[in-house]
Amino acid sequence: MSTPAPRPTLASRRQMLGAGGALLLATFWPTPRQSRAQGASVPAGMAPEQGLLVENAQGAFAPNAYIRIATDNRITLILPNVEMGQGIYTSSVMLIAEELGIDMAQVEIEAAPPGGGAEITGGSTSVMTEWLPLRQAGAAARSMLVQAAATHWQVPVAECTTRSATIIHVPTGRSLPFGAVAAQAATLPVPQKTTLKDPATYTLLGRPQHRIDSAVKVQGHAIFGMDVQVPGQKIGTVAACPVVGGTLAGMNKAAALAIRGVQAVLVNTTNTTVCVVADHYWAARKGLRALKPQWHDGPNAHVTTQTIYDQLHDGLNGPAIVANTKGDAPAVIAHAAATHTATYQQPLLAHATMEPINCTAHVRPDGCDIWTGTQIADRARDTAIELTGLPKDKVHVHCQYIGGGFGRRLEHEYVTQCVEFARQVPYPLKIIWSREEDLTHDRYRPAYVDQMTAALDSKGFITALTHRIVGPAVVARWDPPELTKDGYDEDLSVATVITPYTYPAYRLEFARREAPGVVTAWWRGVGGTRGLFVVEGFIDELAHRAGADPVAYRRAMLAQNPRALAVLDKAAQAAGWNTPLPPGRARGVAVQFAFGSYMASIAEVEMPEPDNVIIHRVTAVVDCGRVLNPDQVISQIEGGLIFGFSAALYNEITLEGGRVQQSNFNTWRVMRMNEAPCKIDVLLMPSTEDPGGIGEVGTAAAAPVLANAMAAAQGRRYRTLPLLSPRNGADHKEQG
Repeated sequence: MSTPAPRPTLASRRQMLGAGGALLLATFWPTPRQSRAQGASVPAGMAPEQGLLVENAQGAFAPNAYIRIATDNRITLILPNVEMGQGIYTSSVMLIAEELGIDMAQVEIEAAPPGGGAEITGGSTSVMTEWLPLRQAGAAARSMLVQAAATHWQVPVAECTTRSATIIHVPTGRSLPFGAVAAQAATLPVPQKTTLKDPATYTLLGRPQHRIDSAVKVQGHAIFGMDVQVPGQKIGTVAACPVVGGTLAGMNKAAALAIRGVQAVLVNTTNTTVCVVADHYWAARKGLRALKPQWHDGPNAHVTTQTIYDQLHDGLNGPAIVANTKGDAPAVIAHAAATHTATYQQPLLAHATMEPINCTAHVRPDGCDIWTGTQIADRARDTAIELTGLPKDKVHVHCQYIGGGFGRRLEHEYVTQCVEFARQVPYPLKIIWSREEDLTHDRYRPAYVDQMTAALDSKGFITALTHRIVGPAVVARWDPPELTKDGYDEDLSVATVITPYTYPAYRLEFARREAPGVVTAWWRGVGGTRGLFVVEGFIDELAHRAGADPVAYRRAMLAQNPRALAVLDKAAQAAGWNTPLPPGRARGVAVQFAFGSYMASIAEVEMPEPDNVIIHRVTAVVDCGRVLNPDQVISQIEGGLIFGFSAALYNEITLEGGRVQQSNFNTWRVMRMNEAPCKIDVLLMPSTEDPGGIGEVGTAAAAPVLANAMAAAQGRRYRTLPLLSPRNGADHKEQG
């Protein structure tokens, strides 16, 4: 609804710890929730269990993130954020290397074990939360290393500098590698204040850098969860009841055990899932097929897609939570000379990550080890503690590269499942879900229905706006304390309350409706991706209703928001908004502030038939604050747009008799290469603001910019996703 508040200041307290002749730098790592909600500071005297982890009597420590500089000059960054294709390992190394005065190639990355409560990768928050702490960590380490070397040489600190993991005494040219003074540096007092480099002197940040994980992936050396090989492990594959809430009714255990290589048939404690364990995956698959489990469908056998949509549309009337208000919007609308109302509908969506769900666990009387790709290692550890009864220090989570997260691996039920089955066998057990299991038992992006009503002045501009959201509150299941006291999920404010626009009067309502028969979760954002489709679609409708150019209409509404106006103007110029188009083509526009970044996008499309969309060109202009790695920002926008276009055009999870109908890529369509935009231009605005997020920005833009371009091409509105759904009917023709 208004320009967002200034970005919060992240925590900067840290400690230098010396152990084993190495310099170890621990930093307090603010959680994504803290960095979104408020300035994450660490009060003086904070206890270890409150977030700052310090050395104990045995010399063991588990900081949220730390630098390790060994006497052999090896430099390691232990990072709580996991790499799932978004490039966070590269960005993190750039931040450390810039301040520390080292080459990127000199830094090794290790995934942090659970323990700090902040090992959450999601919400496009990684760079935002790392921007200050990692630079401060590097600067503090540099200061102590330089002090140690200066003391050794008996020279002033000001005469020393660092380059390529070496301290150099500039007047004499003498040098010492970091490792040579690491032990001495660890004995020095912690700097009370660090001096960060002047951005004008940056040699890494702001310049294109090759990703540090590319080589190991191309060479096949990167270890994803699917690649884990533990000595003695067996492979299991699972089948859960196809209806949520159903239970196992019967199975042919003897037939499964008769398959060559099958070792065991297991059932979980709730009698909802079976697992066939074998020497290799193919034997496990054959065994599961022979097992032929039968199911009691349970209370959700009646659920269909229409059941869910009927419930959502029912929420458009009746009581609702008033989540945000400014002035008396209903009163203004009631007395307005002109109003406009539109209802939008969005479906359940699966994540369909390239790497299907998998996990490896070895449960022993004296400990438990887990190997998996997870966006939230703490919960993976905690579920194992709960199931095994082992103490915290006996459960170890080994985080692997992730072959696609998108929020799916913010869930941990697959770890729970693996540990529960691994308890029943004496060997390490790797669970691999089939693609069918992965799609039919996903935790889905929720379906929503939104209704917006605007009061309009004589020029067609908004004088008051009401917006009702009907749908689930993901946070109510995932993190109940984060639900507001009246039951509102504040994630839904992204791109709805928090937009580049301002309105004289506004009222946001939320009618919570939890979908029966499915579990809902985050999907490369929820609030931002779903909210932007509604808001930008509605703004576009109002522009057309007023007979105004969609860019000019938005420009008038963005007069008080210079950053948003700048990206819109640049996008319009770069896309040639006011230039003629070839016959049959049309353009659409969308503007956004989401995940801490501004973007304007313009799509140029052609629709030879109503169900055939050719995306000729997309132009995106991004202001994400200070850019760490331009190449990475561009690739994230490109990939996010294509991911979002695929979902916007084709994707919808449907249910019949409580069962998900989509089971593999023959029924869950993914955009092919020949369907992708012919050209994507991504332009980055220079900025000195702190970095915003970028991983979900492109995906959020995809549906609204494409819907608005298709509306321009077809002369009717597209208020329902997927855009090629037959539900986008004649009742959505342009008005006014």
